[in-house]
Amino acid sequence: MQTARVIGHARATVKHESLVGRRLVIAQPLLLSGDADGPPLLVLDHLGCRTGDMVVLTSDGSAVTDITGSDVCPARWSVCGLVD
Repeated sequence: MQTARVIGHARATVKHESLVGRRLVIAQPLLLSGDADGPPLLVLDHLGCRTGDMVVLTSDGSAVTDITGSDVCPARWSVCGLVD
């Protein structure tokens, strides 16, 4: 798991069939100090986070499978929690 800040959202005219109707956001992973930890990530969001929200990300494939209902979804990262 990784903390991150949502910095935007993404739109696509063509998506993998498992992502149709799903929300994608751009999240910047963070270190404990609050500095960026690598490049921003394209993340599957089923919780409805907004730009500026702190979130917890997971790269667990079973989380993506649970969200999409597809075993062949190409997404790796998903939002698994919002930080208060």
